[in-house]
Amino acid sequence: MDGIHDLGGMDGFGPVEVEPDEPVFHADWERHAAGITFAFFMMGGTNGGQFRHSIERMDPAHYLGSSYYEHWATGVATRLVDAGKLTIDELEARAGGRFPLSRPEQAAAIDDPGPDVGAPRFGPGDAVRVRNVHPIGHTRCPRYIRGKAGTVVRNDVIASVPDIEAHAGSHRRNEPTYSVAFDAAELWGADGEPGVTIHVDLWDSYLEPA
Repeated sequence: MDGIHDLGGMDGFGPVEVEPDEPVFHADWERHAAGITFAFFMMGGTNGGQFRHSIERMDPAHYLGSSYYEHWATGVATRLVDAGKLTIDELEARAGGRFPLSRPEQAAAIDDPGPDVGAPRFGPGDAVRVRNVHPIGHTRCPRYIRGKAGTVVRNDVIASVPDIEAHAGSHRRNEPTYSVAFDAAELWGADGEPGVTIHVDLWDSYLEPA
């Protein structure tokens, strides 16, 4: 989906600040949030597509004003409430006050994910273009590369499509994945730095021949 989470290539947010010797966790609550999230995955409470989509649905002001692990905590809490494992009243009683959940799901459930794709359509050196689609559900295709042309530089693993994972319950569809190189000028025109190449990992269904 198109949302505030998809900041790649957007102007106005300043440079990425790199903290020297940054610790994995800045506070104990972040460690607990990570542990709860990993346990939730191990218990089968969510998959990658569902979890990421629960974070994508955060209110934009909440998303931009919160930290990385607060995104995780919001995602897990949203998944628990959506699945009926916890009510909002129970959640806020335990939290000691209001707990902002992500906005409701809008995409329809996928009943038939379609057959797996076992053979790659493209190989290193092939010219491809990213399909210019804007789904209301989850996708791992960044917005800033849609409609842009690039070159396959590597064939990678066959993997579960996150767009399907997020909306098809226990169903899956597996597809080849690729590393695709894009020239900065193709992505940003005159603002693209000369000689810079961006590599993006993409699923087969995101691409078409250029």
